[in-house]
Amino acid sequence: MDAASVRKRIKELTELINRYNRFYYVENQPLVSDSEYDALLAELAALEKQYPQFRQPDSPTLRVGGEVLEGFQTVTHRVPMLSIDNTYSEEELTAFDRRVREQSGLESVEYVVELKIDGVAVSLIYQNGIFHSGATRGDGWHGDNITANLRTVKTLPLSIPFQEDLEVRGEIYLRKDDFEKLNQERLKNGEEPFANPRNAAAGSLKLLDSSIVARRNLHLFVYAGLLEKPPETHWRILDFLAELGFPVNPHRRKVQGIDRVIEICRDWEKRRFSLPYGIDGLVIKVNSLRWQEALGTTSKSPRWAVAFKFQAEQVTTTLEDVLIQVGRTGVLTPVAKLTPVQVSGTTVSRATLHNFDEIRRLGLKIGDRVFVEKGGEVIPKIVKAVVQTRTGKERDIEIPENCPVCSSRVVQDENGVALRCPNVACPAQVKERIIHFASRTAMDIEGLGESRVALLVDKGLLKDYGDIYSLKFEDIVNLEGLGEKSARNLLSAIEASKQRPLSRLIFALGIRHIGAHASELLARHFRTLENLARAAEEELSRISEIGPVMAASLRAFFANPTNQQVLKKLVAAGVNTEEEITSPEETPLQGKTFVITGTLSRYTREEVTRLITSLGGRVTDTVSRRTDYLVCGENPGSKLDRARALKVPVLTEPQLEEFLDQAQSK
Repeated sequence: MDAASVRKRIKELTELINRYNRFYYVENQPLVSDSEYDALLAELAALEKQYPQFRQPDSPTLRVGGEVLEGFQTVTHRVPMLSIDNTYSEEELTAFDRRVREQSGLESVEYVVELKIDGVAVSLIYQNGIFHSGATRGDGWHGDNITANLRTVKTLPLSIPFQEDLEVRGEIYLRKDDFEKLNQERLKNGEEPFANPRNAAAGSLKLLDSSIVARRNLHLFVYAGLLEKPPETHWRILDFLAELGFPVNPHRRKVQGIDRVIEICRDWEKRRFSLPYGIDGLVIKVNSLRWQEALGTTSKSPRWAVAFKFQAEQVTTTLEDVLIQVGRTGVLTPVAKLTPVQVSGTTVSRATLHNFDEIRRLGLKIGDRVFVEKGGEVIPKIVKAVVQTRTGKERDIEIPENCPVCSSRVVQDENGVALRCPNVACPAQVKERIIHFASRTAMDIEGLGESRVALLVDKGLLKDYGDIYSLKFEDIVNLEGLGEKSARNLLSAIEASKQRPLSRLIFALGIRHIGAHASELLARHFRTLENLARAAEEELSRISEIGPVMAASLRAFFANPTNQQVLKKLVAAGVNTEEEITSPEETPLQGKTFVITGTLSRYTREEVTRLITSLGGRVTDTVSRRTDYLVCGENPGSKLDRARALKVPVLTEPQLEEFLDQAQSK
């Protein structure tokens, strides 16, 4: 074919396959067989490979991903993506309706009721009928540009029959069956499963390799469109978006008055789990756009909309046994083993009981029928025992006198709640302490994760984290899952960790009550591990932000002979035990106070705290007039409102990175 014929054929194939995609993924009406579809897609891909200059901007081959990013750019939303206030009862819905009627003067209000999809909110920008860019909600004002990942979502149209600029807002979600497949695959690969479909969708959108995102099979429902010349109602906007080819949820309803709204809420609360995707409530919006504008918004939420959140689903099952887990600090945590049961759409067979006081409070016995629910639809927990169904065969849950792992006599924690194994050589504690020591926020030893630590401890190669630095190539090269390259990489990572700052080492030691921030303070104050180890409890207590409990914990740790032997191993191996202190006039953030709020995606809070304090800044918990900056992640709380009221500058994660880079370069 000549160039003109190729260009024409590529355009024909693009339009045809996009039409088939819409009918298959959005309309649920396949128009061709899978084999015919695959053949057309293969022909298009071959032509585009040979003639890349003719590929259309909405080519379906873009959906396979392949773009690998170094990071996400921050974008500012043209119109803030506000959150919606939640209600949990019919009385609160009635109160919402009363406020709307009082402010509007209407006797009865027309509402649109939509399913609240349990996914991730996104903004989609279209220019000249082509999908141009997309971003996460972020803090409502700024989000991450995730365009490459969004192109892989098959229900997101890459082109629309509308040439004006258009912003569409929607929810990216993962179907329940795809979620189960994804978790099975992760377990097979030795990875941690996702807690729920929403977390899986959010995690997928933050991946830097779009080809991996493409395999996650994400979906989209849209719920809003920002038009230059909008129609009179929200309902008409939804119809218009559906006409353009956007997936609009089919279960939306337009009703008159709050009584009909409440009926719909009752109906969906009964059948919410019948859907192939998760919903956690319903969204109720005033239909008239004129009245939406008149009602306005608060700093956080529109006054013309409210979300009705479902109560956590409770189911009954049998408490088969109580297992005891031993953590890094020796705390014994009881875990309920349950007869597997479906709760909020997933199978639950374990539930944490927190501590033995909780068991006493609930009055549980092994063999009890119990009510189980998911806290926040995520964490399974036992709500109560059904004592009326007891047969007399139930057994009391015995409080252990000895550690289930090493048989040491347990002791009561100083707070009188937790039981603790005092044996620092307990294998369970040893594994957890080594995992913490090697973690990213501590000594950051890549390749020394949970499964590899367990293997090395079980083989007798690690008895404590001091032994990490005695590992030799011949000790590990033939171990399961290693091999020559992996062994050399691990040893290189171990060697590199010797140069971590003293603050990281203090945190890595896993001293009770001593987190990343306290470790920074201690390193700056004492400058060497030797000075810290010799410090008396009174001296420790005099340090700002180091209280009596922390001081006592530090003194006990360094006075323990076993710990002293481990520390000698670290010193002998050449692990850095001194802090390089910059003089106050040289620290670029000296005297600056920061507060952190919301969920951070690029860093943990410990990492952000360490970055700020390493430059002389200070991190506190409360926003005040003395706060210089608020570091803001996703879903921020009241601290963001407080910061805005006090005119405290707000930094997103990318802005913080740029800010710290500039500070370091001064």
